[in-house]
Amino acid sequence: MSAVAGDSKVATKQRLIEAAEMLFADEGFDRVSVRDITNKAGANVAAVNYHFGSREGLVAVVMARYINPVTEERLARLDALERRSAGKPLAIEEILEAFIRPFTTQVRRSELSEKLFFKLMGRMFGQQGCELPPLVESLFITMATRFQKAFARSLPGMPADEIWWRMHLMSGAMIHTMAHSDKVQRMSGGEAGNPTTEQTLSRFIRFSAAGMRQGAEEIEAGGEDKPKGPQVEFPF
Repeated sequence: MSAVAGDSKVATKQRLIEAAEMLFADEGFDRVSVRDITNKAGANVAAVNYHFGSREGLVAVVMARYINPVTEERLARLDALERRSAGKPLAIEEILEAFIRPFTTQVRRSELSEKLFFKLMGRMFGQQGCELPPLVESLFITMATRFQKAFARSLPGMPADEIWWRMHLMSGAMIHTMAHSDKVQRMSGGEAGNPTTEQTLSRFIRFSAAGMRQGAEEIEAGGEDKPKGPQVEFPF
């Protein structure tokens, strides 16, 4: 195979990935066909099977390109915080910052616009039936477990199941915020303003910290050993 032919195949593969990213972000994973992707990429339908094995293989590549860097940065930020704290519990806001901030740093490295990046990330985590590829899921579970332990050290006495549920609910709110931030502006008739990404991040951390801490003071004071209220799974 000549160098020119090799370069052409690499270029086609990259065009397919970039076309898939934009279409998945705009329309969702279940509404985009292989033909939609190849038409946008200027490639033939067989190119998806040639480069990725199947449509699912292309989906897995797109997910890994976006989720794994966020997961790795989350772990790196938590590592740095824990080294600096020398074994002392971290502030809840610091843990949340390490969990959420990577989205804002990774969006700057993406060829997608900020709006499309956040819509794509929201769809990856929030769209029903959109399963994480095994290698993506394995790293994600490692990261989630590390963060659960960090929250547990900072919320002594809080039951492990309660922390997991609060992380689940917080993540659901984050997914909704990323994928549908434009809706609050329409619903409010403009009263919600047009906050910057940093303002939204700050607002979300304050909101999530309050939820993570709810009932923690009573536990530390020797009151109820579990926070009051039902544990309900919301269909994010």
